[in-house]
Amino acid sequence: MPFELTLRYATPLTPLEDLDEVLKEFLRLVGYLPEHDDARSGEGPTEATVAYRLVRECFLKDPRRPWYAEEMAAVLGTSKPTVYRHLNRLKVLDMLEEVAASPDGKGRKGYRIRFGRLAQAWDFTEANAQNALRRYRETVDHLQHLIDSARPAATPVVAAPAAGARERRSRA
Repeated sequence: MPFELTLRYATPLTPLEDLDEVLKEFLRLVGYLPEHDDARSGEGPTEATVAYRLVRECFLKDPRRPWYAEEMAAVLGTSKPTVYRHLNRLKVLDMLEEVAASPDGKGRKGYRIRFGRLAQAWDFTEANAQNALRRYRETVDHLQHLIDSARPAATPVVAAPAAGARERRSRA
């Protein structure tokens, strides 16, 4: 699955003390929640959306616990396909890990915040972002090399002598 993260230059949310306010803004900044509430969706305010409630009422309520699609659908009052749509959006941020339901690894999958802690999960996301930026840098450097190679060799520009140098030559 591809890694996808929205990067925006933003002031840290550290002055805010309300967990829900910080969580909503953080999830918007990274591209998980839409930029603005959309009344057309019929879900109402952000706190009422399945996307927000999945994170708040499931994954952050008990981050170490594996959550199964059926359980999340029941808690959120929605369908399993809707749960999977939002799970996939969280998975592209690389903040979730899949947990096998049985020791043999067969059967249904559970999902939880990677390492059972949001800060550690974010370390993983941040490492992916740094790798993506490094790859962009390599591409930009290569593109610049191609641009430089495509230019015809420039003839050296000979600078006109300074005014003082002309005067010295004419006196001599």
